[in-house]
Amino acid sequence: MDERASWPESSYMLARVSDALELSNFLYLKANVPDEDARDLELPPPIPRPGEPEPQPERQPEFSDAHELNSFFGRLNSA
Repeated sequence: MDERASWPESSYMLARVSDALELSNFLYLKANVPDEDARDLELPPPIPRPGEPEPQPERQPEFSDAHELNSFFGRLNSA
């Protein structure tokens, strides 16, 4: 049996309404608080639903250190 069937349709609809309300509150606060406070606001996460994969956190970019950059540009100059 599919995990999504464990929730009745009304629960899915309530989860969508709840997510929409949280988003509405977020957007209202983002538009009506001072800029320095608005930067700290994070987008609210949606309510997890059964059968849907967990949201993956965003990967932080990896930056090269000075040694890696030096060897990279050194190989470009020697070619």
